[in-house]
Amino acid sequence: MQPSRWTRLIEYLQGELAVPKSAIVFALKHCEEKLNLLPIVLWQYGLVTLEQLDQIFDWLETSEA
Repeated sequence: MQPSRWTRLIEYLQGELAVPKSAIVFALKHCEEKLNLLPIVLWQYGLVTLEQLDQIFDWLETSEA
């Protein structure tokens, strides 16, 4: 079974951008079941920079659904 897009995004955040797991867990709790808000929530709470947010959006744009 292939990992979901959101699982791959979390792996990207941890592996490529070095976002701590605790930051991802925090942001997931604040997404209110809307995973597409994860990048914005990470940025809103200062857990990723604006540059990293751009990288996340680039990754989302080029990753397979």
